[in-house]
Amino acid sequence: MTYAAKNGFVILTHDLDFSAILAVTHGEKPSVVQLRADDVSPDIIGTRVIDALRQMESELEAGALLTIEPERNRLRLLPLKGQ
Repeated sequence: MTYAAKNGFVILTHDLDFSAILAVTHGEKPSVVQLRADDVSPDIIGTRVIDALRQMESELEAGALLTIEPERNRLRLLPLKGQ
């Protein structure tokens, strides 16, 4: 996470730990894109991921948590605040 934040990278993951780290630390960077699907193979979800990255580019540059699910995408700006 530190390396990604320092270098302006976005983390793409299927692991929920990264969003948990953002929540606990109230981090503003790096942006995290988490895939929430059973099948995350490029043939199945690749187009959906690319479309979401293009659509949310400015938010991800500013700092965001983007969750991509089979039926929808959810975006939360960083830092994450209590719900």
